Parts: sequence; structure tokens; C-alpha cells
Amino acid sequence: MSTPAGFDTPLCALLGCKYPVIQTAMGWVAGASLVAATTNAGGFGFLAGATIAADEVEAEILRVKTLTGDRPFGLNFHMFQPNAQQLLDLAVKHKLRAVSYGRGPDKKTIGRLRDAGIVCMPTVGALKHAQKAVEMGANVITVQGGEGGGHTGAVPTTVLLPQVVDAVAVPVVAAGGFYDGRGLVAALAYGAQGIAMGTRFLMTSDSGVPTVTLERYLQARDPEKIQISYLVDGMPQRMIPNEYLSMLERAPPWQRLGLALRLALQWKAQTGMTLAHALRVLWQGLREDASSAAQTMMAASAPMLLQRSMVDGAPAQGVMSSGQVAALIGELQSCEHVIAGIMAQAQARRAALFPAAAPHQP
Repeated sequence: MSTPAGFDTPLCALLGCKYPVIQTAMGWVAGASLVAATTNAGGFGFLAGATIAADEVEAEILRVKTLTGDRPFGLNFHMFQPNAQQLLDLAVKHKLRAVSYGRGPDKKTIGRLRDAGIVCMPTVGALKHAQKAVEMGANVITVQGGEGGGHTGAVPTTVLLPQVVDAVAVPVVAAGGFYDGRGLVAALAYGAQGIAMGTRFLMTSDSGVPTVTLERYLQARDPEKIQISYLVDGMPQRMIPNEYLSMLERAPPWQRLGLALRLALQWKAQTGMTLAHALRVLWQGLREDASSAAQTMMAASAPMLLQRSMVDGAPAQGVMSSGQVAALIGELQSCEHVIAGIMAQAQARRAALFPAAAPHQP
């Protein structure tokens, strides 16, 4: 079955996927099983390379290839990772279709990936970051508005998306607030070539997230309560409220600092990061700008708290990154069901808006 007319955007050809629907690289969530389920359903999935142990990354890549019959998929990485070079080498070695990242890679690194035929697809939350990413060599930009989960900006998608579409000459993917076919149609109307979703794929039967944690997501029925907090790592992060966040709100600054340092040491030990490497990364962040340094430091605490919820099944003791759309999702469906539903609804909305352009039904 071919892609429905009007939805076979250039992004589909660039990524080699059937539908313009992207599954983002959520830490501890986007493993081989979820990526394969997304890809087999016609979307495009990204492996969360930032939270896969260094000695397991290649096996996860090969597992996706086996589960999907070697269909295209992508890999996420951060340049501050001790094994960042390993991830870059594996992306080239296995001819992955795309990589996603935040700020960090230099022109030389991006050039190497581009020369290998890999689509470079950073996620940004501000116009200036989109423009900088294109200047550095990115050939697709994912724009996340403030409605999105995890670390996010202050500008809503409905403002940020058209602003970036008008400013850059590369394909733009819309993220932040998307979960159904209506959102896909709206994003295309704004000028995007597809949508990227994290929370929607996290809240599926294929995500592998412990049931006790998924129940917390299903119970979050008020989008106003899925708020942004700066208490985890000093950066704005949208999360579902829980006991841990309540504790941080009551804790004095010195106690929050102590918790962050302990988590940083745990992350350092788990990743094998040397003290010298950590100091180099922090110094580079400080040289770039204060926000970059703060965002680098967040890698030392947030992943450990996410692991408690997404892997250990202890949501009260960790954090639960979430977009506001979690409040609109009432059941856990498979990726196949989710993507098929998005495309069916998108076609229905398009036909209702433009009946004259709707395909003739015999």
C-alpha cells in the first residue's frame, strides 16, 4: 500500500519511511523494540544512544535491523557522552539513515556524517538554534514547542513552527503537542514536512516502560498540571508531577545541590566518564554560553532520575518527562494502531477540509 496522496512529503523520501511520523529518541525508552515497532508500522524511529550502554549499542542497532528487515532508522547521540565517537562510527559503519542530536557537533563532525549519506536532524527549541544548526550543516530541523516533554523552551509550537519554517531552507519536522491525525494535518498546513512525537510513543504497548509508570501517565488527565520545573537540573523540563518533584519543591537549595551531585557521580560511574572528560565537557559548555553549560550539566542527574521511572519501575522516586498531550491519551495502543489511526484521521480531516481534492471512491 502506498503513502496516501498529500502525505508523501519529501521527508518520507529523505528518511525512507512510509509516513511522515517520527518517534523521538527518549532516554531509557527508545530501545530496539520500540524503534522496530515504529519502523514496521511505517514511521521512522530513533534509538536513544545516549542511554544505551556502550558495549550494547551495536547489538541494539543490529537487533533493529533484524526486527525490521533492514528498514531505515536513526540514532540519537550527545557530544558530551564518553562514547560519542563510538556512536558516530557505528552510524557510519551500519549506514544508518539519520542521526538526531541537540547542540554540540561541529561542522567537521556533521560533514563526516553528511558525506556518509546520513541525514543530520537536530532538535531545537528556538529560532536562533535552528539557524545555527543549519549553518553547521544540519539538513533537517526538528522544532519542539513548549508543549513538548522533557527539556523544552517557552515558545509554543504554533508560534515557533511557522517562525522556523519561514527562516530556514531545509525540511522542518514539528514536535511538541502532537499525538493524532489532526495534528499532522495542522503541522503540514504550517509548512512542516512531518511530525515527531515522544509522549505518544512512550504511551504505547510497545514502549517497554514498566506498567506502574505507564499508569501514572494514564492518570495525568489535566494538561495544566503537566508543568515545567527547573528543580531537577536548573533547566526547564516538562514533567508529570510526583512525590520526587514535591520533595524538591520543599527542599532547601543546599539539599537539592547535594542530590544533584550524588546523581552526577552515579551517572559518571555508570557511563565510565572520567573526571577529566567531565571537566572538559563542562569547560567547553561554559565557553559556548551559560545555557549550554547548564544543559550539559543536566546530563549528570536527569538520566538517573528517568532511569528510576522508565527502567526500575519506581515512578515516585524518579521523574517522568511528558508533553501536555499525555492528558489526552486514554489508552495504550500498539505503534501500528497509533500510526494507522493518525493516518486515517489525517486523511479524513483533509477530505473534510478539501472535499474536491479527496480521492474518488468507487
